[in-house]
Amino acid sequence: MKYVLLLVLLLPLWATTPAGAQQLYFPPATGTTWATVSPQSLGWCSPAQDSLLAFLGRKNTKSFLILKDGRLALEQYFGTYTQDSVWYWASAGKSLTAVLVGLAQQESILSLEDSVSRHLGRGWTTAPAAKERMIRLRHQLSMTTGLDDTPPLPCDNESSTAACLRYRTDAGTRWAYHTGAYRLLQDEIARASGQTINQYTNQRLASRIGMGGAWRNYVYYSRARDMARFGLLVLARGNWNGTVLLRDTAYFRRMTTPSQTYNRAYGYLWWLNGQTSYMLPQSQFTFSGPLVPTAPPDMLAALGKNDQKIYVVPSLGLVVVRQGQSAEAPKLAVSSFDTELWRYIMNLYCQPLATTLARLRTRVELYPNPATQELRVQPGMMVATGQQLRCLDRLGREVSRQPLPASGLTLPVAAWPAGLYVVQVLNEQGAVLSSQRMFKQ
Repeated sequence: MKYVLLLVLLLPLWATTPAGAQQLYFPPATGTTWATVSPQSLGWCSPAQDSLLAFLGRKNTKSFLILKDGRLALEQYFGTYTQDSVWYWASAGKSLTAVLVGLAQQESILSLEDSVSRHLGRGWTTAPAAKERMIRLRHQLSMTTGLDDTPPLPCDNESSTAACLRYRTDAGTRWAYHTGAYRLLQDEIARASGQTINQYTNQRLASRIGMGGAWRNYVYYSRARDMARFGLLVLARGNWNGTVLLRDTAYFRRMTTPSQTYNRAYGYLWWLNGQTSYMLPQSQFTFSGPLVPTAPPDMLAALGKNDQKIYVVPSLGLVVVRQGQSAEAPKLAVSSFDTELWRYIMNLYCQPLATTLARLRTRVELYPNPATQELRVQPGMMVATGQQLRCLDRLGREVSRQPLPASGLTLPVAAWPAGLYVVQVLNEQGAVLSSQRMFKQ
């Protein structure tokens, strides 16, 4: 009887597996071989694909790629730009830096809790010494250093000299998109590793996934396919063809979930869709709703000035890359182009994906899993009023039920017997919206 009950519990889990979940393909680290998948096999409509490419052509695009489960579904170059042409990532390179910081912490050459002064020495800002010591690496990653992101001329947002890094408020108490403070992370990695940032990037990451490119004055330059390789690495959660590069799963989770309470759409140098609110560069206003309402709610985005884009959508197994000039008025990261572009991408599908996307909005992230002492439950998307979290043991008995806040919650599970549990999100009427497995050790 217990096996029948277990099967009943697991059926909803299989039913809620994202439609895009397939075994990932990884292109060889050398050469130009890259497997493809036909748009027709993905259920894309040819007229919609033509409309997308025409739209991109009108928007100053140089390259555009879509990977489905690692395979090339669409690769288009515009004008004189080719597969071998090199372009800048702009602030999309911030997301690459975030992964490098994770690798460096994994090697124990630095820690997110390190004071920046430990690596750069005292006086790297003009802040009072006590305030400067408060700034840690995690504040640089989350854009919460407290330094002034609008320093007076001749400084600007990108300036990283001490004279331009001025105290505004205590670290961790304000979100502000500040490129100058972020850039010093590359110097910290270089000093901690004893290598240049290019050497470290190539040895720890690029050469292992076949990614070409180089840093120049804190900006990364590469081909479009190199951006796609990096996006595929993130889609695979730090794995590459069976080799785990980023083993620190806790860091990956923190990188790809809200890193602070001020701007829920920002992780560690990654933009996050599907949150209840968001902030934008050069603004302290909080906007309601998701960052890109036309895109899947679980989308992660590396966004750069003039619309350099790497989008990663785990639910659909997609990596999308765009290089080019600004599609409209120049913006530092997010622009209305994101919303417009994703409307075209989602229209590629002949059959709407509304059911899949609605299901994703109710999923939560469980960490650690397996759990021993505590289980952190983090809603990845928007939480509706009245939703509850229920946990069932393998016999279907309820062991926990409580309201699910948008900020998530922590369940004490130390006293729970070891084994399989099912974590469910319920709506206000008690209907099951999603089910996920959790193992208690």
